Amino acid sequence: MTAPMTAPAAVSILEVAPRDGLQNEQTILSTDDKVELVARAVRAGARRIEVTSFVNPARVPQMADADEVMAALPRPEGVSYAGLVMNDRGLDRALAAGVDEVDVVVVATDTFCLRNQGVPTAEACLRAAALVGRAREAGVLTTVTIGAAFGCPFEGEVAEERLREVLLRVVDAGPDELALADTIGVAVPSEVTTRLGHAAAVAGPDVPLRLHLHDTRHTGVANAVAAHAAGVRTLDASIGGTGGCPFAPNATGNVATEDLVYLFDRMGVSTGVDLATTTATTRWLEERLGKRLPGALLRAGGFPG
Repeated sequence: MTAPMTAPAAVSILEVAPRDGLQNEQTILSTDDKVELVARAVRAGARRIEVTSFVNPARVPQMADADEVMAALPRPEGVSYAGLVMNDRGLDRALAAGVDEVDVVVVATDTFCLRNQGVPTAEACLRAAALVGRAREAGVLTTVTIGAAFGCPFEGEVAEERLREVLLRVVDAGPDELALADTIGVAVPSEVTTRLGHAAAVAGPDVPLRLHLHDTRHTGVANAVAAHAAGVRTLDASIGGTGGCPFAPNATGNVATEDLVYLFDRMGVSTGVDLATTTATTRWLEERLGKRLPGALLRAGGFPG
């Protein structure tokens, strides 16, 4: 007798277009357009959205209206809004703005961490622990993301031992979730499997893992499949494939939300995100940014057509 088939485990796509997607764009969207982008993501089915970052506007002018964006957002039931924070001032602003969760970044290499946050990795880990503690006291979900977990634009390869050292430090902070970021898009599936394995071993079964993918070298979709096979159930993606880091040379966009939705739809893996609605938003966002975005589905269309 043949055993009944079970559906593949669903995957949640955390939409990062409003924050990571816009922070490296020369065209700065209006507050109203940012709010509309979030509303469109919600209508498409996104339930976790990284909406902004509470950072120094002199360094990231694209996020200068973070407080205004948060104040104008609709608050539908079941939708969680995240903000990225780097320091106590940023966390104060995020909590005052009413975020549902905060994302704290620690970059795995000292050179990149100094450029991104002004401190070496060890100090960033200490800051992250303090921020996580404060955010959890405030009842806000916390994620620590390890940036450049697969490679650094300044130091090159990031040794597995170095990653493990950083993992041990950030897990001690007690975040609710742990994310690895392929910040410059150098990872390949075998590395995704291996490094997620290290993260799972350090974090233990009670801390869910998340993966933040960039598609710089067109490995993002393959890496997403590897992550799902490794047990990761939350993946970051950006509508249209927008994104990049202002402090990393040649940084390009995140893996496109619509590309992941198409991929998982065809695999029979539920994402809860509507492909047609998301692709329509890519077209809308192209018009606002005045440029063609790298996501594939707007050009190729779904299949069957």
